[in-house]
Amino acid sequence: MEDENVSPDQTEDILKEDDEKATEKMEEAENQDQAEETESPEDTEASSEDSKKEPEKKGFFGKKKKDKKDEKIEELTDMVKRQMAEFDNFRKRTEKEKASMYEIGAREVIEKILPVVDNFERGLAAVPEEEKESPFVDGMNKIYRQLLSSFEGMGVKAIESVGQEFNPDYHNAVMHVEDEEAGENVVVEEFQKGYTYKDTVIRHSMVKVAN
Repeated sequence: MEDENVSPDQTEDILKEDDEKATEKMEEAENQDQAEETESPEDTEASSEDSKKEPEKKGFFGKKKKDKKDEKIEELTDMVKRQMAEFDNFRKRTEKEKASMYEIGAREVIEKILPVVDNFERGLAAVPEEEKESPFVDGMNKIYRQLLSSFEGMGVKAIESVGQEFNPDYHNAVMHVEDEEAGENVVVEEFQKGYTYKDTVIRHSMVKVAN
């Protein structure tokens, strides 16, 4: 086999081409190393921001834990609501007690005045017919009517008895009689008048009941 003959010019071109390829490979390797070592600014900022973020506080079952400030606000709000409710209950209870005390006091006063009214009625009933037109009797009648008018203004009313069916809530039966003209269990006579104060019995009527 015969050797190929290479001219000096061809040899120089081949060597030059080999040097250029070697130089390109070296540059590519350097660029790749620099790219691996260098990070972009955006990636650096993103990683720093992630590192700065604090983990979110969560309680059991993944629920977000409340801030201490919010818990204190809720505690104080609940305390104020409770105090307002307690004060409202106290106010209502006080008003009820005051009304009850007023009614108790009024009943005691009425009970003490009733005997005076009874004496007026007995005295006027005992006046003879010829003296009923006298100035003294007329004055006594006016005082008696004034007492009844004051009672009515206070809410005191006389209990109707004669001709009414006996009611143990209002009447106190002290006698029973047989009377064919009267109905069954009917009041035929009143011995002492009874009174109520705002639908509450102050004194029961003392009566006689037929049949």
